[in-house]
Amino acid sequence: MGDSPAVGGLLTINTGSSSVKIAGYRNEPTLPPLFRLAVDRIGQPGTVVHVTEPRENAVENRSIPDQGHGSAILSALEYAHRTFAFRTDAVGHRVVHGGAAHAAPERVTASLLTDLRRLAVIDPSHMPRALEAIDATTQQYPEVPQVACFDTAFHRTMPELAQRYPLPSWTRTAGVCRYGFHGLSCEFILSALAQLDPPAQRGRVLIAHLGNGASVTAVHDGASVDTTMGFSPTGGLMMGTRSGDLDPTALTYLARTQHRDIETLEHVVDDESGLLGVSGISSDIRDLLRQPVSSSAVEAIELFCYIARKHIGALAAVLDGIDTLVFTGGIGEHAPTIRERICTGLGHLGVQLDRTHNAANHDVISTPGSTVVVRVIATNEELMIARHVRAVLA
Repeated sequence: MGDSPAVGGLLTINTGSSSVKIAGYRNEPTLPPLFRLAVDRIGQPGTVVHVTEPRENAVENRSIPDQGHGSAILSALEYAHRTFAFRTDAVGHRVVHGGAAHAAPERVTASLLTDLRRLAVIDPSHMPRALEAIDATTQQYPEVPQVACFDTAFHRTMPELAQRYPLPSWTRTAGVCRYGFHGLSCEFILSALAQLDPPAQRGRVLIAHLGNGASVTAVHDGASVDTTMGFSPTGGLMMGTRSGDLDPTALTYLARTQHRDIETLEHVVDDESGLLGVSGISSDIRDLLRQPVSSSAVEAIELFCYIARKHIGALAAVLDGIDTLVFTGGIGEHAPTIRERICTGLGHLGVQLDRTHNAANHDVISTPGSTVVVRVIATNEELMIARHVRAVLA
């Protein structure tokens, strides 16, 4: 592969707190995939890059030096250029937070980076990594255009009422409002739904993006009207290591009585809570599902499903009922047991699950008589980023 003429294309970079997903696409309207790289365990011993071809056949798993996200990205890109004879014509980045000022994907500029660095304090788990990725690719490709694609942009259509917190007006002036996240995933799901069932895409849809980060978004006529995440990706549902919604006095109480500072409490709610905190075992639901039924893993799973079901009910009220419920994300796509437990108790909304289809991970997992169509759709944030890059640079 390395002796072939260089193929020009679009590079997408999707950074997580300890991972990064990189994809290469041929720069054509249909965006044929060229390769995918997934770098795991960044910041831990044994950083590894998983490489797949367009046909999703594994090519290689190889260890790379770990000196942070920037170093991992550059090592992975060096491997991709050598192995796939890839020439980078443009780069697209998933940036979790765009704030109120950035409601659509845009070219990376010095001014934009200044704004994003100000927003990094809201999401210290993701924003610094995304900025590190932009800095690394700027160093590698100083003349190549780069585009920032914001997870918050999709939710700027939320009504003003849904964006407000019941706080004094000066807090809104300071930037405190409900922004919403997982927007790129929601955009992709809606584009897929438009192909599968166009009338459904224009109806009342709940998108349950369940993974290490988890949220549910209410969509009507293709636009976000409300979502579970708010000011930061910590809010809403219980997640892998994040608490989700809390009574704020719980934190002020811990600060006063346990003498914990802001940084410690921030670490607790972002990195020590959720499935990991409740189970005391793992943040990965696959690990918890393998535990004995008497373990604390059972409580963590039950709480995860209960909270998700409760939020789905709340957002169904926002939409005045639902027509389609979509499960996506790592858990939503691959954990039928979790989908079944969440859907149990949603019968009053019209959800009837076909257990056989659910266990087999069918595209539609509801019964023919269900008034709500329940679907499983694999998300693809990287492809959504590539589409945005083409549109912005056009």
